[in-house]
Amino acid sequence: MLLDGVALRLSGRVVLEGLSFSADERRIGIVGRNGSGKTSLARLIAGLIAPSAGQITIAATDMARDRKAALRSVGILFQNPDHQIIFPTVSEEVGFGLTQLGHDKAEVARQTGAILQRFGKGHWADAATHSLSQGQKQLVCLMAVLAMRPALIVLDEPYSGLDIPTRRQLMRYVDRVEASVVLISHDPATLMGFDRVIWLDQGKIRDDGPAARVLPVFEAQMRAWGEEDDLTHLAG
Repeated sequence: MLLDGVALRLSGRVVLEGLSFSADERRIGIVGRNGSGKTSLARLIAGLIAPSAGQITIAATDMARDRKAALRSVGILFQNPDHQIIFPTVSEEVGFGLTQLGHDKAEVARQTGAILQRFGKGHWADAATHSLSQGQKQLVCLMAVLAMRPALIVLDEPYSGLDIPTRRQLMRYVDRVEASVVLISHDPATLMGFDRVIWLDQGKIRDDGPAARVLPVFEAQMRAWGEEDDLTHLAG
């Protein structure tokens, strides 16, 4: 993955500016306060939106210009699975991406069954997606993404709102993912042991390096800001 001079402006507001880095690590974390541009970066990497300036390439493919290649190369898991799930049953949801890739019905059924069995969830095939818990829905979304066999998976705050046991279970599933992972989070604990962490602050890279070095500095700054009363300030 290569970002070269990436910037994003929305409604005249600078969201991201001057992002340039290459990344080939297996596990990359992106941290920052709310509003720092983390989710926008996730959507850019996945090719869901185009940068206002610069370029993002994965395997020499421009994510914004080649949507079909982006679909094959990058999968994304959003914070709220209810914003991602669109089909009434688990098998339909998991198989949708495979259909988008052009597989026929028999191959979609075969690969859908294979991914459900891989996760020990073959009995979920006909389950109604609306009846699942939040953690179960996130797992369905993860299986749907993995069924498409992307080289890179972007996870945008996937553990937000989950209780501790469910979060730990989903983290174990993510740990076993063979694809490279970019995990967007505000919680340093979810990124411990990652190969690399990039800290975004006001749309720019504030720090970038091994998790063991970046996370303690990030946490210290978060605690320091927590002692301030910036909630009283009105946005200009």
